Amino acid sequence: MRVSKRTRDYQESVIREMTRLAIEHEAINLSQGFPDFDPPEDIIQAAYNAMVSGHNQYSPTWGNLELRVKLAEQYSNKLGWSVDAEKHVTVTCGVTEAINVAMFGLLDPGDEIIIIEPAHENFIPSALLSGARPVAVPLSEENFRLDVDLLKKALSNNTRALMLNTPHNPSGRVFDVDEIRSITDFVVKNNLILITDEIYDRILYDGRTHICPGSIESLRDRTVTLGGMSKTFAITGWRLGYIIASSNLMNAMRPVHDYLTVCAPTPLQMAAVTALNLPEEYYDDMLIDYHNRRYKIMSILNSLGFRAQTPEGAYYVLADYSNVPSIHCDKDSRSFAVWMTEELRVAVVPGEVFYTIPGYGEKTIRFAFPKRLSTLQEAANRMESYFL
Repeated sequence: MRVSKRTRDYQESVIREMTRLAIEHEAINLSQGFPDFDPPEDIIQAAYNAMVSGHNQYSPTWGNLELRVKLAEQYSNKLGWSVDAEKHVTVTCGVTEAINVAMFGLLDPGDEIIIIEPAHENFIPSALLSGARPVAVPLSEENFRLDVDLLKKALSNNTRALMLNTPHNPSGRVFDVDEIRSITDFVVKNNLILITDEIYDRILYDGRTHICPGSIESLRDRTVTLGGMSKTFAITGWRLGYIIASSNLMNAMRPVHDYLTVCAPTPLQMAAVTALNLPEEYYDDMLIDYHNRRYKIMSILNSLGFRAQTPEGAYYVLADYSNVPSIHCDKDSRSFAVWMTEELRVAVVPGEVFYTIPGYGEKTIRFAFPKRLSTLQEAANRMESYFL
């Protein structure tokens, strides 16, 4: 029987596959990016209260009004323009749905979207499902900086949009003022839509600040800002994301969200209001904890012979294993990741899944470190027993 052509150019998620393999082999899961610790008790209690108070049915398609009002308030401050809860905010089932909504709503078959690589593995399939053609532009392999000349070379008469992820997964880069300025000039000059995945905007290291492209005046009407609750509040399983955009762009995206999922889970949306009302102390403590986790994972990797750039944001490290003392270091990244999961019982993600450009991502694997320090230490013990 004939099946859809649109799914022939990609396969199921390798990241989720590595989680399944981790479960099968009782491995420590440093592959998929979810914490192994609970969210704040206040958030859990708020979800419980919503459920036992009868808030278990559909919420408005665009999201619980109180949540949208809170997001509108926060993003009015972040973006510097008046974000209207009724017009400019849509709550989605995670950023994954938000990415699909943006691409389905704004791209036509035959359009091209530039995707900066390494890229999260959801970006390419979302573009393909929309009928658009993804065009990859690599960051420098040495320090993951963006070369605007490569963006220009990727441009064609069919280019419609640019996908940007900052803080960046999997490299940990936080794109700086110069890079954002170059992107702005490129997007405006070529009349493009900018879709930004900013899910890690509160996980920043060494005093860095996150630049919201949608706060730049020339980008305000052409930027789709995507964010979510998953990473900041350790609730990845709740599947709560959102889209912030001008009315013109939002009006094209909302019907797509409506028919994809109807609405995000009602009681969890209500609990998200509690999360967004947490005091600033919560974020301060979170950053202290993540600095400690980053220090721990980098110490482990450096001691074992991995080569990696210290993350500036998010909670991943893309590490080169070619100099690790192992007879297996000649394996391709997928084989090496499977070997680590099955034999060392430490699950990681092969670097090659973040690239479509031949030759990139070889001899690299991604470590996710949103874990308790004791979990990271146990992973270290398992790797040290082989590598040292």
